[in-house]
Amino acid sequence: MTAPRVSALYRTAFVTGASTGLGRAFAEMLLAEGVSVWGTARDPARLAPLAGHRAFTAVALDLRDGARAEEVFHAAAQTAGGFDLVVNNAGYGVFGDFAATDFSVWQEQLEVMLLNTARLSHAALRDLRARPAGRPAGALVNISSLAVEFPLPFQSAYNMAKAGLTALNESLMVEVAGTGIVILDVRPGDYRTDFEGAMRRPPGAETPRMTRAWAAFARMMQSGPAPGQAAADLRRALLRRRSGTVRTGRCFQAVLAPLLSRLGSLGLRRRIQAGYFDVT
Repeated sequence: MTAPRVSALYRTAFVTGASTGLGRAFAEMLLAEGVSVWGTARDPARLAPLAGHRAFTAVALDLRDGARAEEVFHAAAQTAGGFDLVVNNAGYGVFGDFAATDFSVWQEQLEVMLLNTARLSHAALRDLRARPAGRPAGALVNISSLAVEFPLPFQSAYNMAKAGLTALNESLMVEVAGTGIVILDVRPGDYRTDFEGAMRRPPGAETPRMTRAWAAFARMMQSGPAPGQAAADLRRALLRRRSGTVRTGRCFQAVLAPLLSRLGSLGLRRRIQAGYFDVT
């Protein structure tokens, strides 16, 4: 029997942050599944590795300008004839002491990764609800993080943004129940994406605890699984056609740690987290 393909459910997809890392892996998986993909990057030239595929369309989109990003989304949707699947993946990291770093740095990250991602989710969900009769219900995928359950030290705004995005996903799962629309809250752990290499590190004095935490974080990212694993997990979730949470990553992060967290106390979880990042 022929294995089902994602394109049997979703013909068109919009993927933000498709130039590198998980976003690129998601786009490549969807293209391999026969889906027509509109992939975004701030600089479309960075999408060149995907641009050779006849079913791929490069889109310039900068989430720092929420209103303009929404305009770009609507223009792409009109060209595509509507999107069956929207994957909000774009984002970035900032590593720094919360109080010692100028608040504008954290504010910008929250605006980009939470408010403006929520704005695209709002636009996408409106389009999905307005689909003509007879067209199958679509899906909205927001890429959150296992940092929702295990916050990353010295990455406070990233933790806040991902926690807020997960809260949005949970709200939307309730709101769309019975409509056929799928909402996926995808929580990746550490993957080999060079996320740490692109991390913004505001200038300022670095404490020994920060140095140790950074070394542990970089080591875990560099030893993580390849992004293709996250794409495979997303594929399986899309084929299930139901809303829910998708934890993805190495077994300890995606399976064992959440299980231990549910069975143990909050204090125990905090101690394990501190030891994990060598900030005890």
